[in-house]
Amino acid sequence: MTQTFDTIIVGAGMVGAALATGLGQNGIRVALIDQASPTPYQADTRPDIRVSALSAGSERYLASLGAWPRMQAMRMTPYRRLAVWDETPSPFGRLLPQALTEVEFDAATLGAPHLGHIVENSITQLALWQSAETEPHVTLITGHSVQDLVQEDDSATVVLSDGSRLSGQLVVGADGALSRVRALAGIGVTRDQYEQQAMVISVRYRGSVEDITWQGFYPSGPRAFLPLHSAGDQYPGESWGSLVWYDHPARLASLKAMSEPQLMAEIQRHFPERLPELTHIDARASFPIARQHAKQYYQNRVVLVGDAAHTINPLAGQGVNLGFQDAQCLQSILKEARRNGEELAGERSLQRYQHQRKPANRRMMLTMDLFYHLFSNAIPPVHLARNLGLGAARALPFARNRVARYAMGLDDQLPAPLQHIVNRLPGLGGL
Repeated sequence: MTQTFDTIIVGAGMVGAALATGLGQNGIRVALIDQASPTPYQADTRPDIRVSALSAGSERYLASLGAWPRMQAMRMTPYRRLAVWDETPSPFGRLLPQALTEVEFDAATLGAPHLGHIVENSITQLALWQSAETEPHVTLITGHSVQDLVQEDDSATVVLSDGSRLSGQLVVGADGALSRVRALAGIGVTRDQYEQQAMVISVRYRGSVEDITWQGFYPSGPRAFLPLHSAGDQYPGESWGSLVWYDHPARLASLKAMSEPQLMAEIQRHFPERLPELTHIDARASFPIARQHAKQYYQNRVVLVGDAAHTINPLAGQGVNLGFQDAQCLQSILKEARRNGEELAGERSLQRYQHQRKPANRRMMLTMDLFYHLFSNAIPPVHLARNLGLGAARALPFARNRVARYAMGLDDQLPAPLQHIVNRLPGLGGL
């Protein structure tokens, strides 16, 4: 027997669950498929090693879905300041002291209560699942993977691992960078692997929860600090945080193999002095980073969102925010199609989605690549140029605030000079 829905979403991570909730709110019947349900929340558990910096734009979207209050009832950490500076040793350091080449973005100068929130991915996903479960038009199907996809003139059918079949007007691939839906639809990707990998380390530090997140840039890659929540009564006077260490794979493999005291010593030796006093290392994990972009965002009755469509250098934590922008855009377009009596998989609607989201995602991907290539080297002329750029950003608050508003999801465009540079980046036309 075949179950029939309007839309089938494969992948119930943060982006897929958000889209399912939004479509359900608009009366569109959705089947949301994933292999597993999220873990129930427990207040005294250690933090998830996977965290995201959610922008103000994502906050608004999640609030409209009813997920934001659920997240607040669990745990999240607002950050009000973001600092960026260069740690590369150079003879130019005598000419440009670090105090002049450090840029700090402050919510107060933007008239905002915060720049964003650091939230564990498991918290965001669970809140979105809870919101989806309240929608009568959303059916959650767990414990099964997608085995096959058949597209026909008037519908698309998904075959699950237990042999059951689901049919709908539209199939959404929200199943990550290794998307099975994308492969079954025959949509290719362009992919570039970076030389670096990223290591994430969950730590406890002495002191109250900080309101600043920062990144220091080294030739081998950035090192970042993200504040999390209080460690509670179990560890009085301590807070949780997340460290990100970018470096070459061999170096990170060595770090992962170290004992806790050895890794603690390495962190203290190689992270900036402003790192709070660490008391404990809880977990560590590393992963490769790559830029990947689908050659097209839709094919017949299949459309892609989130990491299935694009992956980005996680330098500024924009990946999930771009995914939420995909979901919000597609949700709006499908809502309009339904209101106009049009088919959800109509060429006009899916073309509009691709036209709006592909250039926007490409712009952010190129921007992150610009920062990656500009900061991840010690070439003297490039080092001087980036320090002059940081100094100019410090001296020109209007331009600095425009960049901040773009990163927060409040503005759609970069400042014109930076946009001009991004547009002229060579060798990236395949994006």
